[in-house]
Amino acid sequence: MTQERRALERAITIRVADSIAAVDAALWDRLADCDAADASSLPRLAPANPFLSHAFLKALEDAGCAGERAGWLPQHLIVEDEAGAIVAVAPAYLKSHSQGEYVFDHGWADAFERAGGAYYPKLQMSVPFTPVTGPRLLASNGPAANERRQALVAGARAYLSQTGLSSVHATFLTEADLAAMREAGWLHRIDQQFHFFNRGYQSYDDFLATLASRKRKALKKERREALSADISVEWLTGADLSEAAWDAFFTFYMDTGSRKWGRPYLNRRFFSLIGERLADRILLVMAKRAGRYIAGALNFIGADALYGRNWGCIEDHPFLHFELCYHQAIDFAIAHRLAVVEAGAQGQHKIARGYEPVTTHSAHFIAHAGLRRAIEDYLKSERHEVEHVSEILGEHTPFKRG
Repeated sequence: MTQERRALERAITIRVADSIAAVDAALWDRLADCDAADASSLPRLAPANPFLSHAFLKALEDAGCAGERAGWLPQHLIVEDEAGAIVAVAPAYLKSHSQGEYVFDHGWADAFERAGGAYYPKLQMSVPFTPVTGPRLLASNGPAANERRQALVAGARAYLSQTGLSSVHATFLTEADLAAMREAGWLHRIDQQFHFFNRGYQSYDDFLATLASRKRKALKKERREALSADISVEWLTGADLSEAAWDAFFTFYMDTGSRKWGRPYLNRRFFSLIGERLADRILLVMAKRAGRYIAGALNFIGADALYGRNWGCIEDHPFLHFELCYHQAIDFAIAHRLAVVEAGAQGQHKIARGYEPVTTHSAHFIAHAGLRRAIEDYLKSERHEVEHVSEILGEHTPFKRG
């Protein structure tokens, strides 16, 4: 250990905050900004990832979507230097279940509890209900950044030791955060998503020109049929995000959530709050027929990416889901020169629409030695399977060969 690192460790303090309001919003956003190159035509956005913004996380807390009753009790980790200045933070939550995480450990919990252990509560370092890769160890830039990340990792371990929790989980990690956790002995897990990459296209037709002829024709037909029932599409962002639009979208969201999950995670107040606080970072793609909204898709705008999050409808029309969630997102990304569209978790059907397989990463610290060994063995097998499937899917993208 270097002399500088010993000095840093003597100087820092790690504490826990039960609300993000304990940290100044501007400071949090500065720490969260990953300094991604802003190649978009939109105004400079900070932080680059909207889900790490103080406004987004506070909206979840203020609306009660993240809180003790929801099973997402905020326990944000904070690193302070010897002068008491905050130099690193990590969004973290004490969890009493495994819902809303998109990295599934229900089997681990069941196995441990059948063996007489208590898997819950656990600590989750993530953004609630949001399967989007981004920094979790938010540290100011400079030569001490890595040491501060390590301090947050050590802080999570210390929290586990002091509270007797079974485990700490950090999901949808960047390479830097994953490296810090693996260095500290955390287990590495991978999964798969599907992203669209804007390779400098000037129009949707430019993108179509890169596809095999049969795939190109299929997408053209799909888009025509999606809007064939006199359906029009609107992009709502900024001042166009009215409460009436949110009322309509919330109806869609509740319908989808009730059918798919049984318990939607977000409430109506949350949508009003993000509409007030993050209007310029939101894109609602809304479909209208006969003068009323019938379907919609919620997206968030990053510095160089569009993030698809939620979808719903009150009328069923062929291919309308694909049109609003995938094709319209590509249209917006091309129009605003955004490099990537991240369309959420899972969904191999996205490949036919021009989305490509991408590996996502998480890290897990398991306190119980026996459970840790069992999970480590499982992850080796799972990792091989995910990599194998990714290779196969990569060979079935719709793009021209050669």
